[in-house]
Parts: sequence; C-alpha cells; structure tokens
Amino acid sequence: MREADEQGFRDFAVRQAGVLRRTAYLFCGDWHTAEDLMQASLLKLYQAWHRVHWRENANAYARKVLLRTWLDEKRRPWRRAEQRDGELPDVADASADPELASRQLWARELVRAALLEVPPRQRAVLVLRYFEDLPVNEVALAMGCTEGTVKSQTARGLVALRAAVERLEAGTVVAS
Repeated sequence: MREADEQGFRDFAVRQAGVLRRTAYLFCGDWHTAEDLMQASLLKLYQAWHRVHWRENANAYARKVLLRTWLDEKRRPWRRAEQRDGELPDVADASADPELASRQLWARELVRAALLEVPPRQRAVLVLRYFEDLPVNEVALAMGCTEGTVKSQTARGLVALRAAVERLEAGTVVAS
C-alpha cells in the first residue's frame, strides 16, 4: 500500500475506532466481542482501503463491514453455545444525583438487556436507526436489503423490544 493510503487509513481508523466499537457493542452486548468485531472490521477495511478511500462516505462502508462481520460471527456455532447469565457490577458516578443516576442506569441496562433478546437482523436495524441515527435508505444500503424490509424489520424489532422490556420489568418486579 502506498504511504499516503496507509496514512489515510490510519487517520480514518483513529477517528472511527471508538464509534465502530460502540456500534459493535450495541449489536452484541459484550465489550470484548465488540473489540474483536471492531478489529476484524478494521482489518477488512485495511485490506480493501485502496478501493474504499476515494468513496464519499467511508463511514457508511465501515458500518456495513462491521454489520456483516457481526452477522457472520452470529452464525458461528461456538457463539451460539455461550451463556451470559452473570451480573455486571453497577458503576458509581459520584458527580451525579444518586437517585437520578440509579434510574438512568436501570433504564439503560433494561434497554440493553431487552435489545439482546431481539433477533439479530431486527436488532441491527434498531441499532442503526435509533442509536446511530441513520435514515432508512442508509440502513437499507448497509444491510443490503430494500427500504421496505428495513421498515418492516424496524416495526417488528420495536414490538419485540417492547415485549422484552415488559418481560424484564415483570421479572424484576417479581424478584424484588
């Protein structure tokens, strides 16, 4: 790779690594897996950088690579066998009101846990639409499907997310 291309890729990777990692976390719900997904995506982008760097929106291409890398990972049999039933410790924020911080943390964890129960393609649409704030046409482009499919997957995903939130809330009320 030419030195200018190499430097261009480095600049891009430094700017986008955090964003890709956060998006990967929203897809998979695990920071370690998100790190692996981000690194695998950046490796794939590096290998194709001489074809990508001239594109108007390399960020959209990077999201598409990340999405496909995650979906490929989901299909691997050893990922299906993994059970995640441990609890993560709460992180205290001394600068915030404890009551408000507690409610925000509870809501964030509830949504995150519910999001993990949504089927993968619907979860991908919800993450890209509502967490990455992408329009329908860009989500369709990233997922390689029609805009109608994105809309229907969004609707189904929201129904599944709502049901998962209600199930989880009912479970915490019973356990309290």
